[in-house]
Amino acid sequence: MVRWVYAVALCAASSAAADVTGRIDVVDGDTFHVGGVTVRLHGIDAPEKDQTCKGPDGNTWACGAWVTEQVRGAYQGKRTRCKEETVDRYGRSVARCFVRGADVGQRLVQDGIAMAYREYSMAYDLDEKTAAVMGRGLHSSQMQSPAAFRKSRIKGRDAPTQNCAIKGNISKSGRIFHVPGQDHYDRTGINLARGERWFCSVSEAKAAGWRAAKR
Repeated sequence: MVRWVYAVALCAASSAAADVTGRIDVVDGDTFHVGGVTVRLHGIDAPEKDQTCKGPDGNTWACGAWVTEQVRGAYQGKRTRCKEETVDRYGRSVARCFVRGADVGQRLVQDGIAMAYREYSMAYDLDEKTAAVMGRGLHSSQMQSPAAFRKSRIKGRDAPTQNCAIKGNISKSGRIFHVPGQDHYDRTGINLARGERWFCSVSEAKAAGWRAAKR
């Protein structure tokens, strides 16, 4: 009886940590479909597809879309073996994936295409610090953390970063932006699903078609 219980437990543990193998279908900068399984790369966090960054020239650019294309160009269709670490609340396999023996997550962080997700792992901490010192990839631009960006989309009132605190609100009066200190700034919420936005500068808001609030 004891041996049977032990064998079942061992089998379950082996199954929980089973490898996922197959061809990579890139979803975004840190998520793959592999052999019919959705895999979230362990220990890294990449910009969301609709996330923007501010370049050295002060211009805003679509860094989230760029990251997805970089990852797709490097890994789409390649065969991988992913070692599951856990399963997240969305049912995704959180795993470390390897292509020809190289750790994909580590490579993305080293190249400045993704960030170390220190809330869950310190595995790539030094890799990110080196990439930042070298100014690789995203480190040449100003970027709020992907986690902060996601948080801003949910709550809508608190600026995701102090450098991008201008609120682009849509109302019956049209597209209006509010800067910190104006009368209606604090009570204005941003709903990205409705097309509302955060801006990093007045010129960026105006260029996107928003006009300044009167007070």
